[in-house]
Amino acid sequence: RKRTRISAPFHFGEAEVEQNKQPSIDVLPDECLVEIFKRISGGKERSSCACVSKHWLMLLTSIRKGEYESSKVVKENVGSNSGDVEMILSEEDDGYLTRCLEGKKATDMRLAAVAVGTSGHGGLGKLSIRGSSSSRGVTNFGLSAVARGCPSLKVLSLWNVPRVGDEGLCEIAKECHLLEKLDLCQCPHLSNKGLIAIAANCPNLTALSIQSCPKIGNEGLQAIGKLCPKLQSISIKDCPLVGDHGVSSLLSSASSVLSKVKLQGLSITDFSLAVIGHYGKSVTNLMLSGLQNVSEKGFWVMGNAQGLQKLVSFTIASCWGVTDVSLEAIGKGCANLKQMCLRRCCFVSGDGLVAFAKSAGSLECLQLEECNRVTQSGVIGVLSNCGLKSLTLVKCMGIKDISLEAPLSSSCNSLKSLSIRNCPGFGTASLAMVGRLCPQLQHVDLSGLCGITDAGLLPLLENCEAGLVKVNLSGCLNLTDEVVLHLTKLHGATLELLSLNGCRRITDASLAAVAENCVFLSDLDVSRCAITDVGIAALSHAEQLNLQVLSFSGCSGVSNKSMTFLKKLGKTLVGLNLQHCNSISTQTIELLVESLWRCDILF
Repeated sequence: RKRTRISAPFHFGEAEVEQNKQPSIDVLPDECLVEIFKRISGGKERSSCACVSKHWLMLLTSIRKGEYESSKVVKENVGSNSGDVEMILSEEDDGYLTRCLEGKKATDMRLAAVAVGTSGHGGLGKLSIRGSSSSRGVTNFGLSAVARGCPSLKVLSLWNVPRVGDEGLCEIAKECHLLEKLDLCQCPHLSNKGLIAIAANCPNLTALSIQSCPKIGNEGLQAIGKLCPKLQSISIKDCPLVGDHGVSSLLSSASSVLSKVKLQGLSITDFSLAVIGHYGKSVTNLMLSGLQNVSEKGFWVMGNAQGLQKLVSFTIASCWGVTDVSLEAIGKGCANLKQMCLRRCCFVSGDGLVAFAKSAGSLECLQLEECNRVTQSGVIGVLSNCGLKSLTLVKCMGIKDISLEAPLSSSCNSLKSLSIRNCPGFGTASLAMVGRLCPQLQHVDLSGLCGITDAGLLPLLENCEAGLVKVNLSGCLNLTDEVVLHLTKLHGATLELLSLNGCRRITDASLAAVAENCVFLSDLDVSRCAITDVGIAALSHAEQLNLQVLSFSGCSGVSNKSMTFLKKLGKTLVGLNLQHCNSISTQTIELLVESLWRCDILF
């Protein structure tokens, strides 16, 4: 039946009006929201609020850690023995969390989220920002958010952040008084103002590294030296405004505890080196690189000042002032020097090296790279007159292979490690002399010596009385299976590492010798050698072998037939390199990966 029609007034928009009358927190002004956020008790709840919107996240980052009501309650009751108070303190103030933002991920929003999120989970202790977009990367706002929310920050590293300036660093200094380590690299807008603020507010600073910051100069370093009494490590590189005044003030003020100093690519002169030699009483590690304005006199004065008595490790690179005379002075002035590294010091000769070795009585490790005036006689002289434990020569082109008719006066029984890499003049005669001179060698690295042959290496192997442990012969193109046969017979009981990468005359016979004689070998590299399936089969049948790392990269003679043998070897392997083995199919590789699931396979 048809229903009766009822007439009723129609009110347009009534539903919308009623809906708009519903209460909403969004209508509150920001000041009220901030006061509400201050009264949220826990870090987890604040993190939940930050997830609501970017607006709420920005408001939360504007609140300092101490402005929250929960922090005030803890401070008021810090003297009590309440378990709850102890829990809050350990949860929020330790600062053991680490965060690293790189490239496109380094933005203000992410930093703001880090600042809010870490406060409820132990506090942020280490923050590293590596690279930042010039358009939407990290700015002073993001760094300020971290400062307000993370007073527990102890380590800050800023690399390539062009939009961060003094304002952000000053905010860090104002809020993060526990800061201990600061690393600034490629920050073009940071100046002395930010560094002075750090010095004034962060008395616990122990390590400072500044690289490629063109606006940081002497004033900032002066403040660091005066106001940071705990500074132990300083590294300054490629800062054009840093000169003698800043370096000398820093070193003279912080001389009591400063132990590590690195100065690279600076326009300092002899005066700074004189200050180092006089005030560096606590310096144990010193690196000087690319100091083009320092002359022979500067290094000579530094050595004769007698202040570097605790210096243990010294590295000099690309400094024209290093000569035979200044090097001998350094040896006499550094009584406890144990490690010396000279890179691209073109005025140091073999005679100067011998004089230095005689004067540096505690020297144990000597490393020479691209020192082209050093000769064979200089190397032999150093070994004959010094108790070295380790000698490294890299790309020293002045060494020529000459046979000495006079017998060697004495031997160097202390030398345990010998590394001669990419020195084309170091050949058979030189190697034979070193073998007679150093009978206690355990580690030998001759990679890149194309001139040595079996005849030159065999005397060295025969004279090593202690037993070789690590041997690297990579790139020695003229060596044959005969060397490996003698090596494994003489030192198979001690050999742990053997690298024959690129020795193209090494064949399956060498692997058979390794399988028969080596007991403790754990790392074997026969990449780009004439190895086939027969050699791998021989290795797999050696029951005493426990290889952990094995490389056959570039061995075209290794095929699918070796899969069974590789599976057997894989029981102990943690690393297997099969790259560029073109005779092994993809299916075989997949089966190996599935079978040797504990082994990291490169293919």
